[in-house]
Amino acid sequence: MAESIIVKVGSRSSELAMIQTKSVVAALEKANPSVKFEIITMDTIGDKVQDRALQKIGQTNLFTKELEKALAIGEVDLLVHSLKDVPTTLPDGMILAAICKREDPSDAVVLHPKWHGKSLESLPQGSVIGTSSLRRIALMRSIRPGFEFQTVRGNLNTRLKKLDESDQYDALLLATAGLQRLGWDDRISQRLDNSVFMYAVGQGALTIETRSNDPRIISLIKPLNDKPTLLMCSAERACLLNLGGGCSVPVGINSSYNSTTAVVSVECVVCSLDGGKRVYHLIEKPVANLPGLSLEECHSIGETMGNELGMELLHKGAKAILADIKEVTN
Repeated sequence: MAESIIVKVGSRSSELAMIQTKSVVAALEKANPSVKFEIITMDTIGDKVQDRALQKIGQTNLFTKELEKALAIGEVDLLVHSLKDVPTTLPDGMILAAICKREDPSDAVVLHPKWHGKSLESLPQGSVIGTSSLRRIALMRSIRPGFEFQTVRGNLNTRLKKLDESDQYDALLLATAGLQRLGWDDRISQRLDNSVFMYAVGQGALTIETRSNDPRIISLIKPLNDKPTLLMCSAERACLLNLGGGCSVPVGINSSYNSTTAVVSVECVVCSLDGGKRVYHLIEKPVANLPGLSLEECHSIGETMGNELGMELLHKGAKAILADIKEVTN
């Protein structure tokens, strides 16, 4: 590729989004030293609308729509997303050309300074937890009843400021990876156990979206794929697609790959909003020589696992739970 060619990278403009995009661009530059990458920023609906919980805005592509419009008309050549923000169905002509190696996917508890040294379990009944995630609310109600919940929106800086400078919240529930990428490990009061408090589909992973008819750009992106992450996230997204749920429904997932036994495990829970009903299923599959598989094989194996997992959950009663949630939230 000619040295003069510039590849335009679309990104949300928040501090966290820019840190994530710059990390991906650095990896792209290392893989493609003769190519110049230029970051183009823009705000999405999810960035602009801060006075409502995500599920109240009324669409699923809150953090991708504007970026994908720019991609479709050629204003940018590729997009960097947090995978958990990407709907399971992409616009026509778009693909996820890479899913990068996943960082810690867990959820973290950030306590108000007045509770320094405490844990979530030691907070008194009636304590107020800040989150706008239905998944986090439902799962917390199911494993630790007695908390109150209030919506908190905005970038991480804004949310932490709201926690620190008022008595509105006793704690926030946030993604561990986001805090770590911003260098705020010291704000993490505790990490929640992934097998108990399952995380959002795709959480902790970054992905790169581009046009499906642009082989030049796809070839630049492909080296950034991490095969275990690709397989597991393909399973997670296929499961969620089968459940018919968007990124804001109470579906928790936990995936792992044991390189010693060569087994991939994916477990999922669908929880009612009051935490009273739970449907759970685990699927495991031996995957020999995962590092030697092609990207297409990784995606196919993951998708097959996710389809089976989703169908089992529906068979066990998840369909009724999700229908009730849809009726309440619409």
